[in-house]
Amino acid sequence: MSTATTPRAPRRTRAQILFGFVCWEFWRNFRMVDATFFIIVLPVAMYLMFGVAMGVEGARAGEGNVAAYVMTSMAAYGAVIATTAMAGSAAVERTQGWGRQLNLTGLTPPAYMLGKMLMAVLMAITPIVLVYLAGLVTGAELDSVELWLSSAALVLLVAVPFSLYGLAFALLFRSETAVSAASGFLVIFAFFGNLFIPLSGVLLEIARFTPLYGVAMLARWTQTEGMIVPMSEEEAMAGIEYESMWVLLVNLGAWTLIFAVVCLLAARRRTSR
Repeated sequence: MSTATTPRAPRRTRAQILFGFVCWEFWRNFRMVDATFFIIVLPVAMYLMFGVAMGVEGARAGEGNVAAYVMTSMAAYGAVIATTAMAGSAAVERTQGWGRQLNLTGLTPPAYMLGKMLMAVLMAITPIVLVYLAGLVTGAELDSVELWLSSAALVLLVAVPFSLYGLAFALLFRSETAVSAASGFLVIFAFFGNLFIPLSGVLLEIARFTPLYGVAMLARWTQTEGMIVPMSEEEAMAGIEYESMWVLLVNLGAWTLIFAVVCLLAARRRTSR
């Protein structure tokens, strides 16, 4: 008498496990109302409010129009929120032991971190694509296809260092609330970073030392090449000012270094306990 045996399912490779994890994480975060609202809905809504509804979207601004200027700003804002939130949540999950649970599925710790990094990039790309699509159908103009593509790529590139910002908050306070607070502070940084409205005078001088100033100006570099958009006709008559790229690179580099040092100190404090 023979006994029937059930054939074993083929063992999944590490690449398949990683791919499945990234897809599952992306879909999980995409379905979370709070994450979707702040990362996707809010940047698109703010573009429509500041870039389309103000009635100046067709005015010329560098190698495009005002609508394109606002479109790039809001895409950068959404991408920065995404990298901050995703990096922060990954660190909190690690401290709460979620990574060890995932190890049971065959996902190794390095693969877990790689998957989180890929997922953060995907979440950052999402608002960029949606805001740019909204700009495309509502009159945003850049002078060439190359400018559209390079602008979107630059937005993603300059948003990546803010993953260290979210990671620093998570390592210091180790809670989802802290990560949410980090995203909340980005609203203040975005205001001083010239992302919502162009600043001038004392506010502009203060803005040069804030974390999102370099990000915002570099994200719009392909269109404006560092042009500081005047707030009024009087400022425009006085002459257009341009920010040096070196100032912007120093700003971005200095804040990236500060966030990295805070992450390192916070990680050492955890290890020493």
